[in-house]
Amino acid sequence: MNAPHRHEAPAPEIDAEAVRTYRVEEQIGYLIRRAHQRASAIFETVMRDFSVTPVQYAVLCKLHDLGPTSQNQVGRLVGVDPATMFGVARRLTARGLVQPTADAADARLVLLTLTAEGDRVIEAMKSRGTEVTARTLDPLSPAEAAELTRLIARLG
Repeated sequence: MNAPHRHEAPAPEIDAEAVRTYRVEEQIGYLIRRAHQRASAIFETVMRDFSVTPVQYAVLCKLHDLGPTSQNQVGRLVGVDPATMFGVARRLTARGLVQPTADAADARLVLLTLTAEGDRVIEAMKSRGTEVTARTLDPLSPAEAAELTRLIARLG
């Protein structure tokens, strides 16, 4: 019995010079990942007392900025998919930092609102937020830090 015929893609051409000169540590994805690791470690150190992840922090910040907002909208604003946002909202609710409610105008929407504890936590965290940025960008001059921030914002 013969195995089903599979249509295989042609083998890609190999550029020997590209292979010879390629260095992963010079690639943008690698460099961004390393910078992200640095920023995450600094965030963890500075925000250790709060036991909040960077994504949870972003959600709390947006709710603090905007007031009651639909769970889907907050997820879009902070760049997380709906399944991840559902888990984040569930964990923040379990910690007593947010309160989910059905939207009065559209019961299909879940509104997230900061609780009094959530308000207290995010205000304390925001007061330390600039320290995370300053420490992350510390190896750069102020002009370099501003330029890097401007350029990375264009990639998002």
